[in-house]
Amino acid sequence: MSQSTLAATQPAAIAQAVAFPVLGAISLCHLLNDMMQSLLPAIYPMLKGGFDLSFGQIGLLTLTYQSAASLLQPLIGLYTDRRPKPYSLPFGMGFTLTGLLILARADSFAWLIVGAAMLGIGSSIFHPESSRIARLASGGRHGLAQSVFQVGGTFGQSLGPLLAAFVILPHGRASLAWFALAALGGMAILTALGRWYQTRGRTRTPARSAAGRVSALPRRQVSRAMAVLLTLMFSKFFYLASINSYYIFYLMDHFHLTTQDAQICLFVFLAASAVGIIVGGPIGDRFGRRRVIWGSILGVLPFTLVLPYVGLAATIGLSVVIGLVLSSAFSAIVVYAQELMPGRVGMVSGMFFGFAFGMAGLGAAVLGAVADWTSIEFVYRVCAFLPVLGMLTALLPDIEARRRVA
Repeated sequence: MSQSTLAATQPAAIAQAVAFPVLGAISLCHLLNDMMQSLLPAIYPMLKGGFDLSFGQIGLLTLTYQSAASLLQPLIGLYTDRRPKPYSLPFGMGFTLTGLLILARADSFAWLIVGAAMLGIGSSIFHPESSRIARLASGGRHGLAQSVFQVGGTFGQSLGPLLAAFVILPHGRASLAWFALAALGGMAILTALGRWYQTRGRTRTPARSAAGRVSALPRRQVSRAMAVLLTLMFSKFFYLASINSYYIFYLMDHFHLTTQDAQICLFVFLAASAVGIIVGGPIGDRFGRRRVIWGSILGVLPFTLVLPYVGLAATIGLSVVIGLVLSSAFSAIVVYAQELMPGRVGMVSGMFFGFAFGMAGLGAAVLGAVADWTSIEFVYRVCAFLPVLGMLTALLPDIEARRRVA
């Protein structure tokens, strides 16, 4: 068989070689990682009362956590593109474990800040290299693999409010230490995945092979497309910051729900987001990631505009639709960016996961200050217009069409 024939048949063969056990394992670890990290915002009502915190201090906690994650992730991704470090994954989860223990025993706001920073460092180490493992196990179905990987994280985030409502609230903040067992289990699985990566992962879908299947774009066009993607990420995650950090307070203040009932409502939103991630990746593989980005960011606008003006039942229903639609874009955005910059999986993953964390942290801090000055209701009325930025998707090049022509 000639080299050209072999090259032509290789993508089809790769597409049949999806390593689902590896994808399942890395998604499970993503679930454990983000579940533990989501416990911080889930216990904000407890921390606010126990430490007499303002909304601004709540935002500062989120900013510390998200900044530690966002600033380090691109640097770690860039480094591991050149020198992959699969065994860094259990090491990163060790930071998460330490952060939980600090939060469980903290006796001042300063120690809460330290615990939040440790959680952020753990996340910054976990995401770039675990995203690389998911792509290596994808067999060429990158959208599917990214969705399976991300849905673990989103479902893990959705468990945070439930665990806070049914475990931490009844037993106190010290019960956070119980989740160290989940961290230890994750470290064991990640060690096994590191071994798989060393022995077999490098032979699956090398970055250079992927680069050969993507049409090159001029540097200026790539830079503009990356700027558009980051702006869309700003729109998405600034809005999500209003939900993740303040939705519980909004429901308690606006509808007089109990803390436990409000946390269950947050779980409903996050569970819908997990479903959206599952759907978004395969749809992007089949119909094009640009279309998914269009429909997700701009398509959610009518629902965000209505949300601040409806009753409790409609608020919960709209939150489901918003979570479902808005979350479908993330895997499409990440894979689209990876295809814009082939061979830079770690850097691109670190950049976008880091930017997501950074925007969420900045959004929480800014929106917390705005809520202190005005009200939670005002925050939701203003944030409702953020999806208008989805119109910028028109500036993205249709790289799927270019690949078909090539």
